[in-house]
Amino acid sequence: MGDIREGIESVLKETAEIRYAYLDSKRNFDKGPEKAEEAYAMYQEFKPDGIIVADDDAQAMFVVPYLKDKVKTPVMFCGVNAEPEKYGYPASNVSGVLERYHISQSVALAQQLVPSVKTVAFISKDGPLAQALSEQVKKESDTYSATVVAFKMPKTVKEAVEMSKELSRQCDLLYIDSLQGLPDENGTPLSDKQVEPMLVKAFGKATVGGTTTGLKGGGLCVVDEAGQEQGEVSSNMLLKAMKGTPISQIPIVRNLKGKRMINITTLKSLGITPKADVLIKTEFVKTEE
Repeated sequence: MGDIREGIESVLKETAEIRYAYLDSKRNFDKGPEKAEEAYAMYQEFKPDGIIVADDDAQAMFVVPYLKDKVKTPVMFCGVNAEPEKYGYPASNVSGVLERYHISQSVALAQQLVPSVKTVAFISKDGPLAQALSEQVKKESDTYSATVVAFKMPKTVKEAVEMSKELSRQCDLLYIDSLQGLPDENGTPLSDKQVEPMLVKAFGKATVGGTTTGLKGGGLCVVDEAGQEQGEVSSNMLLKAMKGTPISQIPIVRNLKGKRMINITTLKSLGITPKADVLIKTEFVKTEE
């Protein structure tokens, strides 16, 4: 959300008063509806001229129950991974920006670093984000430069580790994404940062980090979505609506930009010496302890 917020403020900070509400549903899903009710109370008190709502949970818990076709306030979504039809978008007062993973580019980057990569599997915490990722893979897998052999959706950390070990015997590359909230053996939900290193270790070969957060957990590389782009584009769309452009004339769009990233800690641990041209226009990170 930090990158999205930066994008929003780069467009709106000088011209609008901005207030934020957070559902925190990735860490505490069950509390999401309660937080959404609080957000609606803030909307009623603040009476904003426009609203930006990020991520899928916020559409299902906040926009659809409280705002879609119920108020005249223009709403722009961003960071949405599901197909817009799932939420009934576009609506009379809703448009926005879809977020799509740069999977093909990430696989290609991994192959530039490890040319022997021919097969790839995916693992993501069972839930809406994993379902959206799975749908994207199904739609575009024939365009990938590696063959997809499996898509796993674990419900616990233990299950995720066991799956990663099993997948290491089936494929060359593991794409790891959206692990936030996976419970450990005590039922305690863990963060991406806590779970990612376990799966990287269990797989033992090259992994795509899925996101910048995942990459810092030990993934080898990723072409990540630019959160700033989501914030900027949705803010510019909202400005048009607030200035009188009908929502019907502001079509839903999808993200285009991606940033190439490589984890140099993982690069060294796997003994990879990349060619110089692979490193052009690439951001470098280290594994965070």
